[in-house]
Amino acid sequence: MKFSRVSPDFDATDRAILELLQDNCKQPLSAIGEKVGLKAPSVVERIHKLEEAGVITAYVAQLDARRLGNDVTVFIGVDTDHPRALGQLERELIAIDDILECHHVTGVHTLMLKAKTRNTESLERLIDCIRSLDGVASTETSVVLSTHAERTRLALDSSEEFDSRTTRRSGGARSRRSAK
Repeated sequence: MKFSRVSPDFDATDRAILELLQDNCKQPLSAIGEKVGLKAPSVVERIHKLEEAGVITAYVAQLDARRLGNDVTVFIGVDTDHPRALGQLERELIAIDDILECHHVTGVHTLMLKAKTRNTESLERLIDCIRSLDGVASTETSVVLSTHAERTRLALDSSEEFDSRTTRRSGGARSRRSAK
């Protein structure tokens, strides 16, 4: 298992471990080891190397925003008038709690934000806050009416060996699709 920050070289076992951690990062290391054919200490070593290489960046709980009262999801395109101050603007935007993602994009807008708010009143306050920041020329907001998929899981370029191992050990009930 060799790693570099630019192009990590993973084997099928590393990919299997990453898939299993994406499914449930709280599962016992021994359970991961059983599924990939390793003992727990070897799994720990591989996970540690993946962490050190910056491949694994965090272990988090995924929360249901709606059940917590954040019913409005929006994408906000931000146009800037001070390209030199973009870094400062990005730092100010990501400091706002309702903003979940901030992307520098090509196309019509300079930045694309994803945010979740409690209601339209709190959305209006968020938009006003964004528009008040130095460097913001204008915003365009798209309100999400329904969400059919919202993933944090990354599709890994898996070998057939890994696919068959995962399918076989999980009882074959899991359907795997990838866009190629």
